[in-house]
Formats: sequence, C-alpha cells, structure tokens
Amino acid sequence: MSRICELTGKKAMVGNNVSHAMNKTKRKFNANLTKKRFYIPEEDRWITLKVSTSALKNINKKGISAVLKEAKEKGFIK
Repeated sequence: MSRICELTGKKAMVGNNVSHAMNKTKRKFNANLTKKRFYIPEEDRWITLKVSTSALKNINKKGISAVLKEAKEKGFIK
C-alpha cells in the first residue's frame, strides 16, 4: 500500500537536502502516517485506516463520522 492518507489525501513531497556547501540532492518528505482502528457507531463496526496525524486531530475535534463524510465528498473514499 502506498503512503497516502486515506482521509486527507496527503502524500510524500519532494525537496532537496542542502549541505553546508550549498550542494543539493533530491530527498523525499513522507507524510506522518499511522494505522488506526476506528469504531463507527452508525454502522456498528470497526474500520482500519491509514491516516495522517493531522487527520487524527480533525477526528478528535469533529468526530469520525463528520470526517468520513468530508472525505467522501472530496473523493478520497468511495
């Protein structure tokens, strides 16, 4: 599975390592992802999602149902 957040769509970005001599080499900034289980009370079941830590903060603030609804509207979940 790729390193993409299933709720926000965050994925790796590309940048440069810059040495003291200003030499630049390509590098990758991976998204901060964790695998987490969530309980959906409306459906009475558990789901496992690979989410970014910023998505976890949104879930704690808004609730899993609201965040899943937003992700469906944006097209990250079918």
